[in-house]
Amino acid sequence: MIRIRRPPLPEPPRSRMAECTCEIALAPEPETKARQLWKHTTVRRHVHVPLRDLLADMAAGRERCMYCGDNQGTDIDHFEPIDRHPMRAFDWTNHVLACSLCNSHLKGAAFPLDEDGKPLLIDPTVEDPTPHLRLILAVGMYHPLTPRGQATIELFDLNRGLLAKGRIHAFHITKACVAQWASATAQGDHEAAAHWAAVVNEQPMADVVQAMLHQALDPAAAVLFEDDPQLLAHLREPQLRSALLIQ
Repeated sequence: MIRIRRPPLPEPPRSRMAECTCEIALAPEPETKARQLWKHTTVRRHVHVPLRDLLADMAAGRERCMYCGDNQGTDIDHFEPIDRHPMRAFDWTNHVLACSLCNSHLKGAAFPLDEDGKPLLIDPTVEDPTPHLRLILAVGMYHPLTPRGQATIELFDLNRGLLAKGRIHAFHITKACVAQWASATAQGDHEAAAHWAAVVNEQPMADVVQAMLHQALDPAAAVLFEDDPQLLAHLREPQLRSALLIQ
């Protein structure tokens, strides 16, 4: 899971979503009204489609799920579920691009809270997940750093076998691409260097390369990359970091 930057909501979706929110506020049963509007054919055409396009542009790689980072994002998830807060059904800041597995099968209407009633799940469009969970690159699995990290890993099953294998694969692909980038850069072949950077940026599991870049500046980086000091040197190159690092 990586930080995703959310742009301002443009017109006309902004006005249409504001109108829907007003209708929900005036309804005697807000949750029922919110669900009716969300499923309405006109809303699907004039709200869902532009929303989906905006979220796809925000997502890493080729429209990857903002939770697992592996599957294609196909669903618009309400981070805070409609049954908990129907007034946020058409709140742009409450929409996340998710795959059907993460949205329908794993998260659903779940919204765990801590003892103080604050959300435990990490919304990657609101905050950087890095302080809460750490990716162990060699095994492709997350280690929780906080209770919120633990809750997020568990609810989205971020350490399931297929994801771990996918991250290990992405780690090896990224290492190979970085080596090719370094070779092209050394030869002054900027077109080839840009190609290898694009290959990295377009692959699934964007959390892998982001973890590599962050951990390359870790005080323990020499130990973390002791098997490949040349890779560590490349990951610290400002030019490569500029091409790959999501700010």
